[in-house]
Amino acid sequence: MSGEATVTELTCASRRLPLPGTWDGGVDFHDVVVARLRTEDGGEGTGFSWTPRIGASAVRAVLEDECADVVRGMGSHPVPTWEALYARLHEAGPGGITAMALAAVDIGLWDLRARTAGVSLVDFLGRRRDVVGAYASGVNLDYGLDELREQVSRWVAAGHRAVKIKVGSAELDRDLERIAVVRELVGPDAKLMVDANQRWDVPTASRAINAFERFDPYWIEEPLPADDIAGHVRLRRTTRVPFAVGENLRTVRQFRDMLVAGVCDVAQPNVVRVGGITPFLRIAELAAAFDVPVAPHLLPEMSAQLALCVPQVSMVEAIDRASLAELGGLAEPSGVTVDADGARAHTAPGHGLVFDA
Repeated sequence: MSGEATVTELTCASRRLPLPGTWDGGVDFHDVVVARLRTEDGGEGTGFSWTPRIGASAVRAVLEDECADVVRGMGSHPVPTWEALYARLHEAGPGGITAMALAAVDIGLWDLRARTAGVSLVDFLGRRRDVVGAYASGVNLDYGLDELREQVSRWVAAGHRAVKIKVGSAELDRDLERIAVVRELVGPDAKLMVDANQRWDVPTASRAINAFERFDPYWIEEPLPADDIAGHVRLRRTTRVPFAVGENLRTVRQFRDMLVAGVCDVAQPNVVRVGGITPFLRIAELAAAFDVPVAPHLLPEMSAQLALCVPQVSMVEAIDRASLAELGGLAEPSGVTVDADGARAHTAPGHGLVFDA
């Protein structure tokens, strides 16, 4: 684009962040791949990719082998750069590893633009609100009842009035017992979300969700494999509980198809998995056209900033002891807070995330 500073350098670094405990499924660390971009006029921007346990080395290889040479010499505007890189990387697939690598470049370019303008990313994108609600969330399907009580009691003591727990046990009675305990702890007026993490087929999901209805779930998250649109349509006919979907959808078109099918009541894009801020904003605008709110998935330091800018928003996920800051991934405070009082962002110019070397 005319008048745009030219990108002269893209470099990468990786960081492994051990979790304080193992998530069910065996996840005991997160990987972060940090991309740093520089322009001919001295501008700098920092982007990142993120993944639990799997894929970081592949993401870095795509960045270094497929993106770095292409980005050098391009303008610093994120949208045309995203589109050019998407067209190139699409040969290896429109989502997955390629999207996660593309996200690091895209986030870095948005950071660079906001820093060059001397404003926060939120204000550069267009701040629509100063605070958005947050819900406490944990990866806790493998917790015994005592551990679950301790976790949820801690959230309640901190003032949370919205919480999410995992479901999808081998025996439905175990899920029902756990939900009953949590509903009693949070009280009848709190929002209680449940997340099946794609564990069910349609008959199992239908039986489970209908059994959950007496506990007034605010939404059921990922009841079926993420790409099974036909299954979600069948399941929709059997339950009134809203569906929250999207953490494992990877493209704007996948969100479009879920919205058109009427099976996305809350959209949950993950800014890294969808390929960055550019497609995230497109998904948010698309969801708004269907009167569907966005609840960004994980990465609260970034998700909070985006949630303050989108047209329609639900809540931000305050994941238990697993934010970038809590895992030791940031070298200094970001200016983002996510707690029982909601999510706020008052960062330095750009997104304010300074990653620990």
